[in-house]
Amino acid sequence: MTASKRVSRPYLKSDLAKVAAHVIQPEEYEELPELTDDMLARGVVNKGGRPRSANPKRLISIRLTEDVIERWRASGPGWQTRMAEKLSRSAPK
Repeated sequence: MTASKRVSRPYLKSDLAKVAAHVIQPEEYEELPELTDDMLARGVVNKGGRPRSANPKRLISIRLTEDVIERWRASGPGWQTRMAEKLSRSAPK
């Protein structure tokens, strides 16, 4: 069982009220370049996230006795990964 911890948010060290109150002036628009068709054609959409795995995992449900689970958990963090590696080595081919 894990106890929940209160996590404080990091302070941005910026004056958000000042930023929100800023009104864009017409001369500030001159700093921005005009978007051309060439610029838009070079644009790339980055979806982000992790790359797809060559060997993706699949969620299953398995019932194990409590003592088996506790022994694996007692081995420390990463016990599920170690269990999966052990099972994949001993699985029939």
